[in-house]
Amino acid sequence: MSSFEPILRWSMGPDHPRWTATLRDETRVVIRPVRKEDAAAERAFVEALSPSAWQSCMLGRVGKTDSTPDRPLTDVDYEHTVAFAAVMAEGITDTFLGIGRYSVGSDGASCKCAVTVLDEWRGKGLGTVLMRHLIEVAQARGILYMFSVDAVENADIADLMKHLGFTRHVDPGNRGQAVHGLWLSPSAGGWR
Repeated sequence: MSSFEPILRWSMGPDHPRWTATLRDETRVVIRPVRKEDAAAERAFVEALSPSAWQSCMLGRVGKTDSTPDRPLTDVDYEHTVAFAAVMAEGITDTFLGIGRYSVGSDGASCKCAVTVLDEWRGKGLGTVLMRHLIEVAQARGILYMFSVDAVENADIADLMKHLGFTRHVDPGNRGQAVHGLWLSPSAGGWR
């Protein structure tokens, strides 16, 4: 079975795929799709964010929530917008530890991504795990380019994106924002 096979079977519904990951501190988490029923969990997650994580979360907004802030972040169609939550593998409740999402652009070939992790879960590799799953799903769906927009001073995101192979440049229209980009296809973007 290829690593993309479970992702391609995702059309079965928003409960697929699910992954289990072991973080740097040996904690096991489950990465699973965000569902409409998760509104309370996502609200609690957002309320638990530190001011710097909240700023990062708002700057990195993706999808329909950009233009319609009253729309729930859990309103994900899994065709144009994808969102995954990290929860404890052995937990009784699905308390969100981190969320990663992307939204496909109007060109159908690019997507904007964002990842946010609770402060106490930073430095354990959770952001990397969430981003790798976003990248795998985007690649499996034929998306050619993934990008994020982040605060220039956000060193954690800059390090994460560099680690994952994204390039970085300062947004010429807003010097306080950095754009991180990654070509997902070897034939796109001049990969050799």
